[in-house]
Amino acid sequence: MRDFSSPFKMFGAAWGALLAAIVATAPAQAANPLEMNFWLSGPKYEGRVAPCEAAIPTIVSRFQDKESTFWNSSLTITGVANVHEIAFRPWQSDNIPRRFCTGSVMISDGKARTVNFSIIEDGGFAGYDQGVEFCVVGLDRNWAFNPACRAAKP
Repeated sequence: MRDFSSPFKMFGAAWGALLAAIVATAPAQAANPLEMNFWLSGPKYEGRVAPCEAAIPTIVSRFQDKESTFWNSSLTITGVANVHEIAFRPWQSDNIPRRFCTGSVMISDGKARTVNFSIIEDGGFAGYDQGVEFCVVGLDRNWAFNPACRAAKP
């Protein structure tokens, strides 16, 4: 008995390769109105970002949580001083509005350190409310803002 499956496999493979080549070389077409997501109107930032002092409770809480959860450390922020803005929307105006701030924090180990942080419009969970990113110089253990928390600045 003869095996006829081999020629059919060759024909199928050749047909598949030809079809793939035709699809790959077909010109791209513009999206039709239903594919254009016309209900997504884009960002509408208002530039309403809280002042620097408003982020301090969030930073204190998140710092303590990060140190105890990830680094098995009992360090906490015990005091905050000299908080001031260093930039507001430092890039072109179409970017997400951010207020960059810096200040001094006293850590429970008795050392005063610098904290650099930003408050981001619509930067909270799922784009709701304002978000806060911060870095305490000398305690950026995972090097997210290295070197010396410079990436937390504008």
